[in-house]
Amino acid sequence: MNYRHAFHAGNFADVIKHIVLVRILTYLQEKPAAFRVVDTHAGAGVYDLTSEEARRGGEWLTGIARVMQARFSQEAGALIAPYLDIVRAFNPQRDLGTYPGSPLIARALLRPQDRLTACEIEPHARKRLIGALRRDTQARVVDLDGWMALPAFVPPNERRGLVLIDPPFEAKDEFERMAAGFAEAFAKWPTGSYLLWYPAKSRRATDNLAHHVAGIVASAASPGKCLRLEFSVAPQVAGTALASAGLLLVNPPWMLANELRIILPELEKPLGQGGAGRFRLEVPKP
Repeated sequence: MNYRHAFHAGNFADVIKHIVLVRILTYLQEKPAAFRVVDTHAGAGVYDLTSEEARRGGEWLTGIARVMQARFSQEAGALIAPYLDIVRAFNPQRDLGTYPGSPLIARALLRPQDRLTACEIEPHARKRLIGALRRDTQARVVDLDGWMALPAFVPPNERRGLVLIDPPFEAKDEFERMAAGFAEAFAKWPTGSYLLWYPAKSRRATDNLAHHVAGIVASAASPGKCLRLEFSVAPQVAGTALASAGLLLVNPPWMLANELRIILPELEKPLGQGGAGRFRLEVPKP
């Protein structure tokens, strides 16, 4: 598939991915030591929901727009609030017209001692990302292929942080490249946290990726932890828009699984299309 983000910004997959991203970074903030975020496929950073690309699919209307209007329990609402606060900060007039991508969401959660490395090789997207970050001294935009960036930027000098791997899945071998890239990075930095996003259109491809990543983590000298999260808004039908996406979380904060069990059930109804959505959260087997 070809996942060009301008067409899909703010959709259900973004909502799930970015809620998890914010929860991880919130936990990294709890210790005073600096951390770094490495975004291997950063994109343009900010997306105009009134643009032709966004209007063509209108996916944000069944994604972030619904979540902004949804009512949550006090417990789930408190966990989701930091993410929604960031989205609202990009829409001061209340009308939802802008959606921040992963690097801008991460930037919003950096403290003065923290840093962001955002990699983007596509010239137009990279130019927009540089403009969005306004040459921020805490954020560096790098003209480097994300798969080359994985081993190049780990371990970071801060020794703490998160690597976000979120490729566009334009190439047929993207799942294999993700597995190989993660293996190379994890060998150099087994104590880092990793967040891997993937479209869930092929059960064989997603299962193979999960088993491979879980095996790498389990075979480390000091084994870490791995979580697999998949969220579906409708049955996935060949030739139709993406209806299911997943995340692999390596070395997640210890409370994150419990938090997701609170958050995800309350996202099933607002994000579901033609009925409630569904999720699975599990520890993948090697």
